[in-house]
Amino acid sequence: MKPGEFTFTMIKPTAVRLGKLVPILHEIDRAGFSVIAMKMTRLSRAQAERFYAVHKDRSFFDELVFFMSSGPVLAAVLQKENAVQEFRKLIGNTNPDAAEEGTIRKKFAISVQENAIHGSDSDENALIEANFFFSQFEIFPHEEGL
Repeated sequence: MKPGEFTFTMIKPTAVRLGKLVPILHEIDRAGFSVIAMKMTRLSRAQAERFYAVHKDRSFFDELVFFMSSGPVLAAVLQKENAVQEFRKLIGNTNPDAAEEGTIRKKFAISVQENAIHGSDSDENALIEANFFFSQFEIFPHEEGL
């Protein structure tokens, strides 16, 4: 996978519990992203702590870890040119009240914490996050000409 051509996303527990997987995946597909890896899983507390370790000194860390390990999530690697930036535009602001109309978080989020979906914030983090959930044998990028 080439930097800039993929991003990582995770549909969060509340969105999964409320049956929003298909509508969210429809939005992702409609925006021109290709799913090149996807799985349902449930993070243990330890896995959630590792995934969100960058936030360990923040006041919301314990709540975030509890929430993210509270139920199943859908993890996916998406492919598209300028994937990280394009996906960040598609999902919108972390705070659904501040998110633009039409974005995934505006449509499906309940609150800042239960904002329906995670999206990588950089090409570097997209690689780290994709590798957290998937091995090289589980990611199937589309190659030009195929």
